[in-house]
Amino acid sequence: MSAPKRIMIIEDEPDLAEVLRDYLAQAGMEAEILWDGTHAVERVLAAQPALVVLDIMLPGKDGLTICRELRARSDVPIIMETARVEEIDRLLGLELGADDYLCKPFSPRELVARIKAILRRTAPAQGVESPENSLVMDPESWRATLAGKSLDLTKREFQILHTLHRRPGRVFSRAQLLEMAFPDDADVFDRTIDSHIKNIRVKVKALVPGLELIRSVYGVGYAFGP
Repeated sequence: MSAPKRIMIIEDEPDLAEVLRDYLAQAGMEAEILWDGTHAVERVLAAQPALVVLDIMLPGKDGLTICRELRARSDVPIIMETARVEEIDRLLGLELGADDYLCKPFSPRELVARIKAILRRTAPAQGVESPENSLVMDPESWRATLAGKSLDLTKREFQILHTLHRRPGRVFSRAQLLEMAFPDDADVFDRTIDSHIKNIRVKVKALVPGLELIRSVYGVGYAFGP
């Protein structure tokens, strides 16, 4: 039997945090609670939870800052909570890399349902074949195969496709792909992402004509899958 998924709850309202922990336990998941944002980034990186539930308004360090810092160093799924209904807060949270958001007050059942949906969406692991397209990525050997044939990707092409492949359905902006795929390369510019994506598509279609692994989202960026 596999170990229960661990969820990190970063929430300064004790009653809400405890209720969420109880609902997650009923759903077969474990929860760790942080009451403020001061050391949240360090704790998430150390604990490596399956998902983070992150409140925007926190003492010590606010949720938007935490989300930005996590996205520069991790691709852990993030659901943001906010008591503010202004559209700018929602959009800003998502642009920083959040996978979803909920406005308070919300139903704990709804949160659990969204957590399950995100975990299902992000379930394909490194090196695991995706049955829809027979894509297998091995980050240890920097090798990608499609329908049993090598894609012959460059290192940067591999990094981009691997970043997208680990999070099917999630839309990444060019800036986010730069941060996730090339965290140490200061000489890569966001528009070069387009060129790499184009090259990946050419190589994919050379092996499987008509297959679109990467979806363009106009004005936003790219996503893996339909």
